[in-house]
Amino acid sequence: MHIWIRSEVRDFEKRVGLVPSDVRKLVSDGFKITIEESKNRVISSTYYKESGAEIVPSNSWQSAPNDAIIFGLKELPEEIKILKHRHIMFGHAYKGQLGSRALLDRFKKGGGTLYDLEYLLDTNNRRIAAFGYWAGFAGAAVALKVWLHQKISKRPGPKEIKVYSGRKKLVRELKATFENEIISKMPKPKVIIIGALGRVGSGASELAKSLNLEVTPWDIAETKHGGPFPQIFDHEIFINCILARPGVPVFVQKSDIKNAQKLSVISDISCDPDSPFNPIPIYENATSFSNPVIRTSHEKANLDITAIDNLPSMLPFESSEDFSNQLLPTLLELKNIDKGPWGRAKQIYLENI
Repeated sequence: MHIWIRSEVRDFEKRVGLVPSDVRKLVSDGFKITIEESKNRVISSTYYKESGAEIVPSNSWQSAPNDAIIFGLKELPEEIKILKHRHIMFGHAYKGQLGSRALLDRFKKGGGTLYDLEYLLDTNNRRIAAFGYWAGFAGAAVALKVWLHQKISKRPGPKEIKVYSGRKKLVRELKATFENEIISKMPKPKVIIIGALGRVGSGASELAKSLNLEVTPWDIAETKHGGPFPQIFDHEIFINCILARPGVPVFVQKSDIKNAQKLSVISDISCDPDSPFNPIPIYENATSFSNPVIRTSHEKANLDITAIDNLPSMLPFESSEDFSNQLLPTLLELKNIDKGPWGRAKQIYLENI
């Protein structure tokens, strides 16, 4: 069984789905591991070579043997129109997202198969591996950065979000900003987290609590009545951790913005603006590390939205290690790729294709 780990093409994407310690375990179990060189990846290729992987040039996976399984995280280069290999990745292709039909068409033309990591499920239909905790942790951090920038500069910002070597450095930086001469004289923001009991919500809560912020944790019990939710506007920051899907209520809509004198930041970690089930339908495009904020205003009320769809890249080492450790037992099952979670993921692909 041959796993080929490709380099990522997206700017600011430093994560990897498999870390060297887990490569070593796969190699010892008889797997062949190939990994592409990458200038962006948080972990040097040297460590992969020491773990038994073969090192090849960046973006060379198109020439990989037909039986190799190509493993990446985010999108493939758009110029590659035919996909003949089996690919493990986050496809974002089954909920009508922008570009989803085109991606499936590329697989259909090439005869390849998509094993979508979002739909790699156990027998209880739960995700086997996810970046959720670190998405929540980073999403809460970005929300605070936006709020702090508002208070210090009176403008939407920051201009960009940087990548951190570890969570301790990120938290230290945020604590130092709260000690700023302007900020230290202000009351700390109150934060409401919807979806607080899930993986994403637990990460967001952990970041907020590390800064001694007052947190209102909401989950199904508080939202099952379907709205409206005026309590959201009693907080300065709202962090959404709920996926866009049928039955999810709308938490904030455009007509609510006039009430947002206190609420000034929304961090939409689930980030599904083009979904018909988006619970925060007040923005149309995701934001990014290089352009993290969208401002929407109503008279005197300014509301800044941040919705970055690869938030765990802010902490690439911790998020990569966590994800790899979660996924390893299922990667070891690839020898029986037509059964178990891999067989179920292929069936979902075939239904969508």
